[in-house]
Amino acid sequence: MKGDQRPQLHQRGMPLLRSLWYRSRKEARDDAEAGRSITMPTQSVVPPLQQVIKRLVIAMVVLIVTVVIVYFDREGYNDNSDGSVDLIDAAYYATVTLSTTGYGDITPVSDAARLTNIFVITPLRVLFLIILVGTTLEVLTERTRQQVRIHRWRSRTRNHIVLIGYGTKGQHAVRTLVGQGIDKDRIVVVDAQQKAVTAAGDDGLVAINGDATLSETLLKAELHRASQVIVAPQRDETATLITLTARQLNRRATIVVAVREDENVPLLKQSGADTVVTSSSSAGRLLGTFMASPPAARTLEDLMTLGSGLDLIERPVASEEVGRTPRECGDLVLAVIRDRKRLDYAVGWRTELRAGDRVITVSRPVSEAAAE
Repeated sequence: MKGDQRPQLHQRGMPLLRSLWYRSRKEARDDAEAGRSITMPTQSVVPPLQQVIKRLVIAMVVLIVTVVIVYFDREGYNDNSDGSVDLIDAAYYATVTLSTTGYGDITPVSDAARLTNIFVITPLRVLFLIILVGTTLEVLTERTRQQVRIHRWRSRTRNHIVLIGYGTKGQHAVRTLVGQGIDKDRIVVVDAQQKAVTAAGDDGLVAINGDATLSETLLKAELHRASQVIVAPQRDETATLITLTARQLNRRATIVVAVREDENVPLLKQSGADTVVTSSSSAGRLLGTFMASPPAARTLEDLMTLGSGLDLIERPVASEEVGRTPRECGDLVLAVIRDRKRLDYAVGWRTELRAGDRVITVSRPVSEAAAE
């Protein structure tokens, strides 16, 4: 896709209030198309009985307000039966006026009462009727609310993580990211299967249903404004096409790709991947480690599984650690990251830590440490 075609997907700076008041044909078409493919995180649903009770309460409030208004202005009304209006007459008038247009037995005769009917009673009647047809209104409101949520999300999403493929690898990647403190609002899932998209929405993630090899689908995920991209489809050739498309749309994002075979790693590197993880090789190394030393393999598995026992984390150097060596830190430091370069165990172990450095450490889960 050409560079001048990308901003045409929708106007990024369109204010939210303006989108509620006016939309051009192109904007309406883009939002409608996005609504068909974008699944927002699932929200809690109010049970039907609670919805009915809520509407009944609102209707009773409207009725009571109308009764109070009529009663306090009772001198301006005339009852054909006895000429005066008491509290019961006010309640009767409010009921028949809100539910119908009235029977004419009680009528406003003063200018104040008639003005009150025009500017107060009539809007309350409309509100009362809207409550009665609340099911239809709720459908329309839900549709509008969904469009507003999608538009607000598209306009605010910046420096997020796009995860392509919500299978087993993708789901575990999300769990690890969330365990590392990444908010779910920063993760966007893209998958071609509606079942996976629905599952991502149920897990509290924004999900896009579509073919990730197409630029149009990735633009809906705002990939051109993402900071990181995880590519984890089922097939290696699909991963290659997705990586090429993603790198074309975003030159600065970090792209991590999961593939099955080692022979595809060079091709993916040439396609723009920063890191390629080979699942078959990783599984083979883990199997070999289990055969040679089961305890070592279990320890390695603990390190790769966040929260299971030992956590391998990256964190900034604390102020009290500046000037010390990694050996003097409270956690076991495996590597030091300085100026975006990793100092391995042999070199980093002897260096003094500086402000701005980051360290890769082996730590116990926060929940276990707090329990003690």
